[in-house]
Amino acid sequence: QVQLVESGGGFVQAGGSLRLSCAASGRIFSSFAMAWFRQAPGKEREFVAVIRGTGGSTYYTDSVKGRFTISRDNAKNTVYLQMNSLKPEDTAVYYCAAGWGSTTLSAYDYWGQGTQVTVSS
Repeated sequence: QVQLVESGGGFVQAGGSLRLSCAASGRIFSSFAMAWFRQAPGKEREFVAVIRGTGGSTYYTDSVKGRFTISRDNAKNTVYLQMNSLKPEDTAVYYCAAGWGSTTLSAYDYWGQGTQVTVSS
């Protein structure tokens, strides 16, 4: 089992920054791909970014490229999402997930409880 706990969400004005953290416990953290998804009110949960367990390669959805950066610290069992130049459309609950990579929800076996990010215009 893997337990994931997100933190770092909050309220920010457009153009501001936030850094989300996801602390993992349980099975070997470094073997998992770690991803961030988000879900806005009335919308489906969508992929944001992923970082592989081996090699650390990353991939982002187009809408956040150049603004968000995903990173991981395997020594701390933690994955981060640095979010810059935030826009109101980034408002959502952000979820951390652990699994085997890809952009689809079904590829991830473990999920955190989510952290709210609200961006005002």
